[in-house]
Amino acid sequence: MPASRPLWRGTLRLALVSCPVALLPARHERNNLHFHLINPKTGNRVRMQPVDSGTDRAVERGDLVRGYERDKGEHVLLGEEDFDAVRVETSRNLVIGKCVPAAAIGPLHYDAGYYLVPDGEDEAEVYAVLRQALAESGLVALSRLVLFRRERAVALRPEGAGILLQTLLEEGDLHAAEEAFAEVPTAKPDRSLVKLARQIVEEKQGDYDPADAEDRYEARLRAVIAAKAKGQEPAPEPEAPREDNVIDLMTALRRSLKGGKAAPAKAPTKAKAPAKAKAPAEPKASAKTRPKAAAKPPRKAARRA
Repeated sequence: MPASRPLWRGTLRLALVSCPVALLPARHERNNLHFHLINPKTGNRVRMQPVDSGTDRAVERGDLVRGYERDKGEHVLLGEEDFDAVRVETSRNLVIGKCVPAAAIGPLHYDAGYYLVPDGEDEAEVYAVLRQALAESGLVALSRLVLFRRERAVALRPEGAGILLQTLLEEGDLHAAEEAFAEVPTAKPDRSLVKLARQIVEEKQGDYDPADAEDRYEARLRAVIAAKAKGQEPAPEPEAPREDNVIDLMTALRRSLKGGKAAPAKAPTKAKAPAKAKAPAEPKASAKTRPKAAAKPPRKAARRA
């Protein structure tokens, strides 16, 4: 059994098959940043004390009760006994009532996640059989569990060598996707553009690294705190280069491909000066119209010897 303290202990049941299980938190509070309100003039922490909104007098937290505002300014007061009266009886049985395809549950319906582990070594084989059955079926098991006073619908799915339990959100907790996507155009995109975009997606394929989910804001904030603690000014974050060139979608996709280069834009060619008009050629004279050549002078007769 891991060192984490179980949040719940009970029995996992599938028909007549059962085994003892324990619910462990999957998430833990790491060394998150926590801040206090400080009076900068004195450097002291400020106490937040509840004050009566009508009399402006301070009251003790232990004397307060919770109230539901039914109308403006009118509250129905509830004590701890009222909450205890409606509390669902805690059941120690985690009964699998239905199994559905994993794709039937949208990713937005999943809430918090927990590890469901065998509670003891005696029934570990039954646990392994149930986990393997879920893995081979490709189905997700649905059940209900009372956790932190509230009954929650939960889904059980195989995860590694064990079973992951995730609480489910009700349909009323989510905005309808149809409303959110109502204005999204439904026309099919150009296939040539989709082909180029798919090439880019496939080129970026890789293995998931936990560092991909790193909180970069917190990391930068820690750097600022460390610098100010040393009396230094934090180094400014480099600005990302701006791309103001407006290019068409096809060119942008081609440039995004690994090693792909768009054809360089041709330099504007200078306008050629208009050619000078040639003088019209003179028509060739015909034999009839051609002027006769001047008659050559008669040759002198050769002298007789």
